Amino acid sequence: MTAEALNSTDFLDKSQGELIVDVRAPIEYFKGHIVNALNIPLFDNMERAEIGTMFKQQGKEKAVTRGLEIVSPKLVSFVNEVKALSKSKNVFVYCFRGGMRSNSFAWLMNTSGLNAQILKGGYKAYRNHILDNFGQTRKMILLGGKTGSGKTDILKELEQQEYAVIDLEKIAHHKGSAFGAINEQKQNPQQVFENELYQAFINKESPKPYILEDESQSIGYNKIPQPLWQQMKQAPIIKLDIPFDMRVQKLVEDYTTTDTDALKLCVTKIAQQLGPLNTKLCIMHLDKGQLEDVARISLSYYDKSYEYKYGDKKGRITELRLDTVDPKANAEKVKQVIDSLS
Repeated sequence: MTAEALNSTDFLDKSQGELIVDVRAPIEYFKGHIVNALNIPLFDNMERAEIGTMFKQQGKEKAVTRGLEIVSPKLVSFVNEVKALSKSKNVFVYCFRGGMRSNSFAWLMNTSGLNAQILKGGYKAYRNHILDNFGQTRKMILLGGKTGSGKTDILKELEQQEYAVIDLEKIAHHKGSAFGAINEQKQNPQQVFENELYQAFINKESPKPYILEDESQSIGYNKIPQPLWQQMKQAPIIKLDIPFDMRVQKLVEDYTTTDTDALKLCVTKIAQQLGPLNTKLCIMHLDKGQLEDVARISLSYYDKSYEYKYGDKKGRITELRLDTVDPKANAEKVKQVIDSLS
């Protein structure tokens, strides 16, 4: 029974809320996969390597025969696993190019009474689809402001009020600065970041502009895709202006429970920018638990860097002076500016 092959748009639309199965090897899945897809590999990493080597050295026929030998004992477990996971009889399957692996798996599912459909062109086609999507014109407004301005908290408030917020730092699992990895899980590979970013845009589609934080292109070791980054470089910016002392207190609140050694490691990352004396002072203050002093020294560096970064953005900036770091109050004022720019 031949499975229906769907293009990327139809596959993603029809698979919403259904079971999506990635039949590639775990190492392929780790590097990048469709958001919410489960990995049920035909071959583990070593088996995949063995078959690939056999294909190159002994030809397709022997590689296929060896593949059948490996897969045959797993067939019943594949069927049982999919039936246990699927809420309906529908299952959406893909491999790398939409070839033998996904077709074979889909045939097995259909033979077992399920309704399996495959992704035409496989994961490779999906990747081309999302990379093209990043080039689509989108209306965006960026939220900027010096370190400690509480931009992330404001974005959360806006999201709760159904603004189309794309939280880049949340998707990247990184806050963007030298201290950005603190209290975050390990960053995902670049393809996973891009796939989740694409899905965030799709999930938030609306007539309203997308609201994003004004980030650098690199967020930790994840990078905003170039077509999207080019659009962000042209987008209007709401620049928060919050008093220095309030930002110091905000940073102290954010990092007060953080392990001191982790903070010391972050300080050493910007030692060259801080200079020997300020670096030594920060380490000394950390040893004494004086986070406010560390925040003051660190902000002096970040504020200079921030102003330099905004030197070529003046034509796109709307200044918003605020006298609090309360996210609810600030979100209300940000909303007024967003509505005036929309």
